[in-house]
Amino acid sequence: MRLSQIMEYQKLLLKAIQKKNSKSISLIDEIASVLEISYDASHRRISEKSKFSIDETIKLASHFKISLDSLFIKEERLIVEKTIEIQTLKDMLQYFKKSAEQIEILTKNPTTTLYYSAKDIPLFYFMDGTILSKFKAFVWLNLLNPSQKKVAFENFVIDESFSEYMQKLKKIYERTTVNEIWNDTTINSSLQQILYFYESGLLNLKNANALCKDLKRIINLIQEKCNNPDNNFAIYYNELILLNNNMLIETEEKLTMFVPYTLLGYFITDNEESCKNVHQFFKQQIINSKPLGQSGIKEQNLFFNRAIRKIDYYMDKINTQIDLLF
Repeated sequence: MRLSQIMEYQKLLLKAIQKKNSKSISLIDEIASVLEISYDASHRRISEKSKFSIDETIKLASHFKISLDSLFIKEERLIVEKTIEIQTLKDMLQYFKKSAEQIEILTKNPTTTLYYSAKDIPLFYFMDGTILSKFKAFVWLNLLNPSQKKVAFENFVIDESFSEYMQKLKKIYERTTVNEIWNDTTINSSLQQILYFYESGLLNLKNANALCKDLKRIINLIQEKCNNPDNNFAIYYNELILLNNNMLIETEEKLTMFVPYTLLGYFITDNEESCKNVHQFFKQQIINSKPLGQSGIKEQNLFFNRAIRKIDYYMDKINTQIDLLF
């Protein structure tokens, strides 16, 4: 890269820092303090007589909360962070630990709002230590690691420390203002997973039925939340588009987008333009959806009863297979 291009990028960074910097503090002094360099060294960088190193650029961007991708990357490209890859239970534990830490930072402000496009039931509902929580970990590990030794669900053991991070994620979700968008297919993958592992001989009949009952509990819980005027939860029924498990967190300072690329893997970016577009798209989806908490009893019951009937259908299908054997 030519020196002239590097200095052009440096100008963009300095301009962004000037917007963030307090008028009462000298920019030279502030940069000298952040980078732990002398006044003269800071002056040389600001006057473009010397350039920032990569480490200095990252340090300044972090301190002033500046998105480097929004400064340096063409509009059609983004710099993204990604969640860790999962191959083992240890990886999964680290995934939930990191996720809890990351989401806690983003949602610490009480004005934060979280949007979720629920292609599948949001994983936050599987964080309460029930049989369904254990089953989801079992499914994720089997699907993310093809070489995983095939053991029956009944012999599958997860570390107790999972509970700590799962509970943390659940509490974060419950205290945050949440807007979920669902449709009639949101529960399909959970039901299909129960049927698949039952038919594969890796899940016994008793636990298959227990999982379906636990899924009913979650649906009933969501309906209760939907009707509680004191909580910060809203669920919308969208009949028009396919959902995608995208998640967007809106704070006073910025928007952060989580885009799925595998079963649990997400790309994460706070690129301003892209996040604004997704934010607007979420708002448009909500406009085109039925707010179940504000709908009449008939509309609400139609949606939740369809979900319960679908679970009953899968329970009948599972139990009928046993009857056919005798």
